[in-house]
Amino acid sequence: MAVHIRLARAGTNKTPFYRIVVADQRSPRGGRFIERIGTYDPRRPELRLDIAKVDHWLKRGALPTHTVALLLKQQRLAIAAAPAQ
Repeated sequence: MAVHIRLARAGTNKTPFYRIVVADQRSPRGGRFIERIGTYDPRRPELRLDIAKVDHWLKRGALPTHTVALLLKQQRLAIAAAPAQ
């Protein structure tokens, strides 16, 4: 089972809000996930992460999506794995 760290869309029309989740790559974007590890609000660029959980999942082999990798890089967090394509 390949596990990715990705964004799950929440919020209403024209007011996006994202949860950063760990999910099986076969699950839909807003669907089933393993664990919620943070949130991202693009309207007022605010990123909240549980750093311990992010490190835990990266060590276990979870791959961040390109967007999540950029968000982690903006927060100056070391990314153990290359972003998924």
